[in-house]
Amino acid sequence: MSRADELRQKIRALTADYYGEAFAAKPFVPGETPVQVAGRVFDAEEMESLVDSALDFWLTTGRFAEQFEREFAKFMSVRTATLVNSGSSANLVAVSALTSERLGDRRLKACDEVITVAAGFPTTVNPIIQAGLVPVFVDIQLGTYNIDPSQLEAARSDKTRAVMIAHTLGNPFDLDAVTAFVKKYDLWLIEDCCDAVGSTYRRQRVGSFGDLATTSFYPAHHITMGEGGAVLAEKPLLKTLIESFRDWGRDCWCAPGDANTCGKRFDWQLGELPHGYDHKYTYSHIGYNLKATDLQAAVGVAQLKKLPGFIEARKKNFAALHSGLADMQEVFALPEATAHSDPAWFGFPILLREDAPFERKELINYLDEKKIGTRLLFGGNLTRQPAYKDVPYRKVGSLANSDIVMNRLFWIGVFPGLTPAMLEYMIETLHAAPAAIAAKKTSATLPVR
Repeated sequence: MSRADELRQKIRALTADYYGEAFAAKPFVPGETPVQVAGRVFDAEEMESLVDSALDFWLTTGRFAEQFEREFAKFMSVRTATLVNSGSSANLVAVSALTSERLGDRRLKACDEVITVAAGFPTTVNPIIQAGLVPVFVDIQLGTYNIDPSQLEAARSDKTRAVMIAHTLGNPFDLDAVTAFVKKYDLWLIEDCCDAVGSTYRRQRVGSFGDLATTSFYPAHHITMGEGGAVLAEKPLLKTLIESFRDWGRDCWCAPGDANTCGKRFDWQLGELPHGYDHKYTYSHIGYNLKATDLQAAVGVAQLKKLPGFIEARKKNFAALHSGLADMQEVFALPEATAHSDPAWFGFPILLREDAPFERKELINYLDEKKIGTRLLFGGNLTRQPAYKDVPYRKVGSLANSDIVMNRLFWIGVFPGLTPAMLEYMIETLHAAPAAIAAKKTSATLPVR
């Protein structure tokens, strides 16, 4: 063993020791310890892998990225996974790939329409707009909070070319209905799986139904590498286009640090370039630089080993909350899994009944005082957001359910970092909410003496 290898082993061992000291578990104190909606869950293995990559000092995409892409694709039951620097970038690359002239008549062109939902995260929709396409918003169903497939036919026009929708909070959308629709009209399907890694529909992984799928590795998600995302594809041509748009739009497909993979680097002639122009610097698309670093991928490789356990923990935590809140359904409408699905839940959505004795803002303020984190369903009804005021779009109907979610829904966490004591505290606090909020209202209206 070389001296460098000996030092590497010592550094890894010291890293494990450091983890044990710096990140030792702390006792949960109800009302004092924050109960987060999401967060990173890791141990010494992730830190050792990160340090291992740092010692390589290969700062761009490298061996850990290649390993992650290979293993993640296998987990997701798809042929290829391409690592990018965020889930939002994954969506941007996915839409961009479908605009390539290499797709012939099926390519997405300016003013083509893409069907999506109004209630969700903005970067499911933003790439549609950024590509010069027109989003067509349909409503969601209450309970599952996924697309209402009965509106698909009404959303379609002669300009419709694709469907791009997310599996809301890990709950798969109705893939029977959506895949039948896209097949009927020969449309592209992009599955946004950023909140749904590990979810299944009819025992098949989400992300393996569409032409393309996207995932996110932000700390809140099922696994993390800090920032990061991936684009999934089955067809080799789509994989090539994904890599081109990710890597500056280049025509070359060499991995970082490699050259002349094609065997004729200086024997190409494309566009109006002179024959023999360096293929490594030939660009066939208007692309970006959206690669992740190998440091990030090293964390992801370690996280992947834990993913099955993380998924089971999320399901278990969701079940505990659903059971614990079952007697509060006069106040709260609890979430429903889509038929034929087994969600790897991202969060636990709660919808206040229309006749609930308090408003959502009163409840989430109360929970915040009790150190219980909450989130809304991201952008709510996106057509109400200021960013979309002057954006051309179509919508089907009034989007009434998207408005209901915008006004009355919030969600709490189910991530693997929650302990049984935390879950019990969440359940107890929600049970106490009606009386506590009523008492606070009464106190606020009493005259000052």
